[in-house]
Amino acid sequence: MLESLRQPLEAGKITIARANRHITYPARIQFVAAMNPCRCGYLSDPAQACNRAPRCAIDYQSKISGPLFDRIDLHVDVPSLGAGDLSLPPPAEGSAEVAARVAAARAVQAKRYEGVKADPPVRTNADVDGELLTKVAEPDADGAKLLTEAVDAMRLTARGYHRVLRVARTLADLEGSDGVHRLHVAEALSYRRINLRQ
Repeated sequence: MLESLRQPLEAGKITIARANRHITYPARIQFVAAMNPCRCGYLSDPAQACNRAPRCAIDYQSKISGPLFDRIDLHVDVPSLGAGDLSLPPPAEGSAEVAARVAAARAVQAKRYEGVKADPPVRTNADVDGELLTKVAEPDADGAKLLTEAVDAMRLTARGYHRVLRVARTLADLEGSDGVHRLHVAEALSYRRINLRQ
């Protein structure tokens, strides 16, 4: 069932074919999913992890195909909280401040892509492809060098490479930076899924 999401996530539209008729619907979505790292859920906790780790995690995560994982831009590991974590002070930047930065970044992107003719329409960095992506998200020399090294080290596919560029451009927009720099590329790479088989 999940594998049927691969093409809609890539193309931003879905085509349904029945007998003599085809119909296409827009499918530009924000896909959010969560899963445990392994069957028991304690992979990162040596005190509670099962005796099959890390093989257990490899088997469990292999239920999701590599091509589907590759279409997910941000992979964020959320470790369990300890008792000490619960008593920490709130973060310096609250939800209102984050929302303001996101709104400002989206306004920058709306202005950047104003007048771009495409189907589906280009509204944000997530919608950009081809030459336009290369133009707006080309990193500086240090960032390009890091990305080139990461392609081999992390075995990035062409799709993964372009997704890193889009995320790096978005991180630069959130920071209010005109260009994409090494730091943005490094953070974007940190969100790529780590292949447990490597």
